[in-house]
Amino acid sequence: MKIFRLTTKSEKGNRWAHFEVDQEIGPKEIVHFKNIDEAKGAPLIQQLFYLPFVKSVSLSEKKVSVERFDILEWEEVIDEVKEQLQTYLKEGGVVIETQRNDKIPVSVYAESTPNPAVMKFVANKPLVSHSVEFKNIDEAKNAPLAQKLFHLPFVKEVFIDANYVSITKFEVTEWEEVVMEVREFIRAFIEEGNVILTEAPIAIEIDQKNQSSNLTATEEQIVSILDEYIKPAVASDGGNIMFDSYDEVEKEVHVVLQGACSGCPSSTFTLKNGIETMLKEMMPGKIATVIAVNG
Repeated sequence: MKIFRLTTKSEKGNRWAHFEVDQEIGPKEIVHFKNIDEAKGAPLIQQLFYLPFVKSVSLSEKKVSVERFDILEWEEVIDEVKEQLQTYLKEGGVVIETQRNDKIPVSVYAESTPNPAVMKFVANKPLVSHSVEFKNIDEAKNAPLAQKLFHLPFVKEVFIDANYVSITKFEVTEWEEVVMEVREFIRAFIEEGNVILTEAPIAIEIDQKNQSSNLTATEEQIVSILDEYIKPAVASDGGNIMFDSYDEVEKEVHVVLQGACSGCPSSTFTLKNGIETMLKEMMPGKIATVIAVNG
């Protein structure tokens, strides 16, 4: 009988708790489950979803990360979850079922964005569960695909989200000269089963800020509007927007632009005529202006 040792990590106010195991229990690439139906091939994860406070679960080689609903704090239940995981593993329970090793054909198509320096490459399968942005190769140490892309001399920045990769190029090259090469490279990388991320992007400061229970009621409303109405629109253009802060006195909303939105010539127009207008309409009297901190 194997002995599994688990250590727990959680921060007060953060929705995520992490259970690190001293042995390999899952795949090298992170797998994210949003509900029990998505976990049908992962009995351990299904067990966790029977707990009423579990919102989503991520599984990697030696770690199980669990996101909770706001109905309680982790300090109330973290020991219970740790004990359940330890018991399940000790009794030899299946973590994730072995799938057939049939290679599924991967397709990738290129899509232009409002930012002429950015091209969006869309795959026919999910790539990551959380958006990640890399400004240089050093930041991409836990992202093999991004690291490989940075070896291409014209690649300036890489943004990965859901099922697509947005690449910002330097001005020395035109997209029509290299788009086919990049598309085929990404397609082959994915089809060969290579890992996109070796670690979950859990420690993204801005995401932690958004998940914090310290947000005011106004800030929570802003984040909710951005998530529901704004993010899907900017994602379709290969970008992302994240809440940074809110100045209650000046009534200013500060946001961070990523991917195709960062440095886009039309981003100022989008901020003022799209995002700012919507927030003003949905939160009358509370919003004066929206500012991109990296715009």
